[in-house]
Amino acid sequence: MTYTRRSLMRLSIAALATLGVADRLRGTTLSTDAPRKPLRLLILGGTGFIGPPEVSYALARGHKVTLFNRGLKSQVWPGEVEQLTGDRNAGELSALAGREWDVCIDNPTTLPRWVRDVGRVLHGRVGHYIFISTVSVYAQNDKAEDESAAVAAYTGQDAMAETQESVRASRGALYGPLKALCEQEAEKHFPGATSVIRPGLIAGPGDESDRFTYWPVRLARGSEVLAPGDGRDPVQFIDVRDLSEWIVRVAEARSLGTFNATGPAHPLDMRDMLRQIALAIHSKAHLMWVSADFLDSQQVSAWSDLPVWVPGDGDSAGFARRSIDKAQKAGLTYRPLSSTARDTLSWFEQQPADRQAMLKAGLSAEHEAKLLALWKVQSKSGP
Repeated sequence: MTYTRRSLMRLSIAALATLGVADRLRGTTLSTDAPRKPLRLLILGGTGFIGPPEVSYALARGHKVTLFNRGLKSQVWPGEVEQLTGDRNAGELSALAGREWDVCIDNPTTLPRWVRDVGRVLHGRVGHYIFISTVSVYAQNDKAEDESAAVAAYTGQDAMAETQESVRASRGALYGPLKALCEQEAEKHFPGATSVIRPGLIAGPGDESDRFTYWPVRLARGSEVLAPGDGRDPVQFIDVRDLSEWIVRVAEARSLGTFNATGPAHPLDMRDMLRQIALAIHSKAHLMWVSADFLDSQQVSAWSDLPVWVPGDGDSAGFARRSIDKAQKAGLTYRPLSSTARDTLSWFEQQPADRQAMLKAGLSAEHEAKLLALWKVQSKSGP
């Protein structure tokens, strides 16, 4: 099964929706260790997927938090949070003018002009700028490389004229290149004071993309479960709470540079991931491993039809083998996969019935049953 960079970028477009979720997370693990110095934190966004655990963790550690967003999603915070309102898409940043903060965390940005505009307003008024990027910035995925690997080049006419609509219309092709340009804009406006965080797949309670959620939900349903490949393909992902809390600690330590932010701490393959999820939620489901070639012949897509999974060879050999040594040395830690699985399933089961009936990633029950029936016939008949 061959995956070009373009096809992988198409699959990564779901990350755009992931960062726009308004649901409040439950079960955030808060450290009682006090930071060395209370910080004035400006969080751009803050009410999406990674924002709520950032805010809760920052408040628990004694920081003063200001949010800047459109003010469309109300939240109840466990402490005092200042709310500033403006629309970056419309260039409405007047609420930030003349203010100063120790750290700015930029969560939701995909467009380079958003970073440029904020940079113009906050230049010299923020001591540390943390930009949340993505591992989708990399030009190639065929090798297991670190943060020094080449990033994707933008080949459009005018990056500063791109819009959220044009990114969606590109089906992911623009996502990585524009994120790479955002990183460059951050360094341009905050030279020597920038941290770039490149998360992989973000999992956990509150994820409306269902890209990880599919597996605990499907395993909880039981019976025969279609599992992709032979189980040996590597997987990488990170719990949203681990990511968000570490971002706050990056701010506290003023850890500058570029960091791949994914996990787990040690290599994990698809077989062990599904085994650990099943154990965590007490699933008795039976896994039926179906070859990548068969799935390819049936036009079943890795990552979207079968989330988390990408074949660990060919053009995607390095996709789930990105080096995380640098982030771990900078203090990135991980909760057990069992915790992520249980908490994600618990969150999903508390959603309205119509939401539970419409998983946004993964195979439908009908499609999965048809594929398994066909696979059994072909397996018995031989090549």
